[in-house]
Parts: sequence; structure tokens; C-alpha cells
Amino acid sequence: MSKGQINVQTENIFPVIKKFLYSEHDIFIRELISNAVDATQKLKALSTMGKFEGDLGDLTIHVKVDKDAKTITVSDRGLGMTAEEVDKYINQIAFSGAEEFLQKFKMEDGNIIGHFGLGFYSSFMVSEKVEIVSRSYQPDAKAVRWSCTGSPDYEMEEADKADRGTDIILHVADDAAEFLEESTIVSLLRKYCRFLPIPIQCGEESHWEKPEGAEAKEGEEVKEVEVKRPRIINDTHPLWKQSPSSITPEQYLEFYRQLYPMTFEEPLFQIHLNVDYPFNLTGILYFPKVRNQLEIQKNKVQLYCNQVFITDQLEGVIPEFMMLLHGVIDSPDIPLNVSRSYLQSDANVKKISSHITKKVADKLEEMFKNDRENYEKKWDDLKVFIEYGCLTDEKFYERAKNFILFKNVDGKYYTMDEYRAGVETLQKDKNDIVVYLYAHDLATQHVYIQSAKEKGYDVLLMDGFLDTHFINLLEPKLEKCRFARVDADVMEKLIEKDEPMPAKLSEAEQTSLKELFEKCVDKEKFTVQIANLSEGELPIMITQNEFMRRFQDMQKLSGQGNGMYGNFEHYNLVVNGNHALAGKILGESDEARKEALTHQLIDLALLSQNLLTGEKLSDFVKRSVELM
Repeated sequence: MSKGQINVQTENIFPVIKKFLYSEHDIFIRELISNAVDATQKLKALSTMGKFEGDLGDLTIHVKVDKDAKTITVSDRGLGMTAEEVDKYINQIAFSGAEEFLQKFKMEDGNIIGHFGLGFYSSFMVSEKVEIVSRSYQPDAKAVRWSCTGSPDYEMEEADKADRGTDIILHVADDAAEFLEESTIVSLLRKYCRFLPIPIQCGEESHWEKPEGAEAKEGEEVKEVEVKRPRIINDTHPLWKQSPSSITPEQYLEFYRQLYPMTFEEPLFQIHLNVDYPFNLTGILYFPKVRNQLEIQKNKVQLYCNQVFITDQLEGVIPEFMMLLHGVIDSPDIPLNVSRSYLQSDANVKKISSHITKKVADKLEEMFKNDRENYEKKWDDLKVFIEYGCLTDEKFYERAKNFILFKNVDGKYYTMDEYRAGVETLQKDKNDIVVYLYAHDLATQHVYIQSAKEKGYDVLLMDGFLDTHFINLLEPKLEKCRFARVDADVMEKLIEKDEPMPAKLSEAEQTSLKELFEKCVDKEKFTVQIANLSEGELPIMITQNEFMRRFQDMQKLSGQGNGMYGNFEHYNLVVNGNHALAGKILGESDEARKEALTHQLIDLALLSQNLLTGEKLSDFVKRSVELM
């Protein structure tokens, strides 16, 4: 037996490892399994190169939880280690075996995972003692046992081990007893290791099946019996590592359900990434259906490094708007810190991010050009994603402007260029500005939409929760244009022409009419305006200033409902001075009836905008009966 001290710079290394090196204590299972996979992949590589001529045999990695003995054991049949290698790779912290292996054999094998040499020491986060029993693949190699109790002191001696490979035995500490539940370990293995390239077994699971060779008697069925079989954790050939040309739509959908078993709606489509230059990147990104803010689920893209799960916190790896996507990205070229839990922002990450953005834009443009009809059917679901992308990534907007669609209230779709060409002649105001009219609610704004249509104008449907932000983005980009919601003002003012409508009322009559309506409204909430409109227009309308309403919408979306305009709703009460009812009210001699008619017109306008509720609604009903 030999004894010694682990070669570290400080005796406080183990407290540092236990508390600070890894962000989550459950990382230890990922690191140990990754090391076991490394050892197995190295042996396979040596076998391929003819440097190992033995029988590879069953390479399954076994994880055993012994609650009574308070141990977790991870066993592999990989490369194994000699006593000299244990001293080199274990006793000298942060010496990376994988790095040396690649350098020694001049390989660029993406299947080798380890890069830092610290993964093994994560086991001390949950253990009061750790043992290694290992035997090298090399002929006549002797097995070695190494043990350490979490101090710089270790013990190493010869051991009995018949087969090649390594067993890591964790003697679990009392404060980590939750990891002695097999179900907990199975859950962690499925989280971190379910797509690793080497089979991983942990315990057994029950299957109900008919006994082999059993035959049913006439009139009876063969009863199924419970059969225990090894529980294999992982899929060693995940879909993203396969050739896209060999994968069916059904397989893509099945993989999506495997990733997100609690998501019941099918994705719109997927993009299969497969890049080997100037960096390695594979993956599958799915476009989920997103209609409103409540359906947005970020952190659904999972990052893998050589099939090892790293994180689903991908800020800095993919653009912000692509956080709406679902799926997986796998790359050995994304730099990680030693815990593999946080990403470092460097040039490689930016290149990968830019490439993913380009691939997504390529796919969307290809869909639009090759099958516009199908693209239009998907637009309502794609809209949030594309708008979000344009708002947060200028380069994406430059690509997306070719396949952004406008949808009008009749359900017809146009590109931005097509729409401008269709409306600029009629909807150009006296200042040579093309006005894009839009509505956000077909039901409540029906009156205003009809008013626009009667004048031959077209109205866009902008009912998405990002549309206000998107409009603000587009206005300075689209030459000589502005957006105006149909209820922001009377139509004659939204698209002003050179010929104003003549007034039927004198200035004195207009003043009297305005004063009469002002007596019947809350002047802090409503501004009364007398407008000269056609006789066919409504006698009274409620509008809201475009700028103020947009500002309120943006505050609500950002969660600042109590901001400057958050609780300040102000409307314009527009009275059509040319309508017959205006003259009738002015000519009414009975002051009580005149006031009642005024209130009635105001309440009708409020009712059309869902602004009449409670006691005022009851008063309106009662007054309606009296006026009849």
C-alpha cells in the first residue's frame, strides 16, 4: 500500500469543490457517467485503430444504488487505469485525461467528452468517502484501489478485479441521503444522460407480457405476467445525430413528444442543423405554436456537448427570439466553464448564434417561396416568433422583411411590398403619407372597420400582443407611411384629404352643442369634439389618441401597468355636427328631454366600446324605456 498527498495548491480545495465548483450538487452523476463514457469511447477508438485486439464485449455502463450500504457505484468496461495513471489523472487535480489522449493519438474525435479533469471530484459534493477500483485494458495490468475521505490525503493499493474497466464507489454523506433513492438517480440519469452514446443501466423495471411459447386454451386468453428487465436509461442514437434525409416526419414528431411529453400540441415544423465547418453543430429546432404571451415558454432548447446534457439556459448561445423555439443543440465547440453549467461569451458562441439565425431565416424564406399557400396557413402561429425576431435582431429583420406578411380583416395575406402597392393610391393623405389602417378586435371595432370599408379603405388585423411594438419598429423603416388604428379618430382625420366637409351648424350652434355634451360626461376622462362628417356617419363616436394608446399598450406588455399612462385612460367623444340628431337635440325645447337624448347618445357610444357597465348601464336601460 502507498500513501501520499493529492497534488493541489491549497488544502482548502475540497471545500471549494463541494460548495463553489459546481452550481448543482446533482451534477456529480453527469460527470461520473461522462468519465465512464469517455473511458469506453477511448477503448473503442483504440480497437478501431488496431491498438486493442481484445473482445470489446458488452460495454453497458452500470449504476447501482445500495441504500443499506449508503453507496452509489458507477461501473464501466472501458479503458481502465494503471496505478501510474491513477496517480497522474486523479492525484494531480485538473490534469485532463481526454486532452492528453487526443494529443497522444492526434485525434479530433468529437466523441471524447472530458476537457477539464475536474469532473471526478464533483463526487465529493455528496460523499464522505470515494473509492476507485480500476484495471487497465493493457495486458498483465494489475488492478488498483484508490480511496480518499475528502482531504488531501489518499490511500492506494493493489486490488482484486477480474475485468478491465473502472468502478467508482461513492460512500454518500448523511446530508446527501436523498441521492440514495434509486428513483432519484434514475431521474438524474434521464435528465443528463438520456442521449449518451453508450448504454446506461440502473436497476430493473417491470414489463407485462405474455409468457414465451404460451398457448391459450379454447375460449381463454393467455394472461400477461410481470417480467423484470434491465432498465436502460438512454437512447444511444438520438435523432439529431442521424442524417436528415433518412428521417420521416413521424420520427421528428415522435422525438418532439419524447423531449416534451407534457406538450400536447404538435409543432409547426422543424429545422435539422448539421454543420461541420467552421465549427461542429448538430441539432433539431422545432417551431411551437405561439399565439399569445401566456403561451411563450422560454428555456425549452436544450444544449448538449457530445450528447451530454449541459443546460437549457441558453442566453448568449442562441438569439433571444429563438428562446421561443423548442429542441436540442449539440456542439463540442461551445466553451463552458469547469462545471459546464454556464456559458462563456466568446467569438465561437457568436458565430454559432449567427449561423443558427441564418439557418432559421433560410428555412422560413424557403417555405414562403416554395409553398406560399401553406406558409400563409402557418402565419398566425409564426407571427409572434418573426415579430419578436425583428424586434430583437436587426439582421434577422433584414432577412425577414422578404417573408413578413400583413393580414387584413378579410383574412387575406400580403407581403409588405404588395400591401403598400395595393393601398397607397387611395390611402395617401394630403401630406403624401400612406396611412395603414388597422384594427385589433373585429367585434368591438366593427363600426369603425365598416366606416373605413365604406370609403374603399383596407384595414389590417393587428391582434397580436407584440403588434404595437412591431408597428413602432416598422414606421421609421417604411418610407412615408404611418399606422393608425381605426378607432384612433374619425376617418376624415385619420386620412385627411384636401377637401374638408362643409359644416351644417354655425359656430354658435357648434359651441352650444359642445357645451351640452360636456355637461353629460366626465371631462377628466373625455374630451368633446364637434366634427363635420357626412350625414351617413354615426352621430357620435368614441376615439382614443393613437400615441397615448400605443404607449399604454407597451407599458402593459412590459409589466409597467402603473406607469405614466398606465392608469390614465382618456378618450375623445366625437359628435357629428352634420348628423340630423345634432340638429334635433339643439332644437329640443324640453331641457330634460334634451339632456336625456344627449345622455342616450353618449351611452350608445360607450356601449359600442364596452365602456358602459354597472349602474350606468342600468340607468341606460331605464332611460331607453322612458324615451320610447
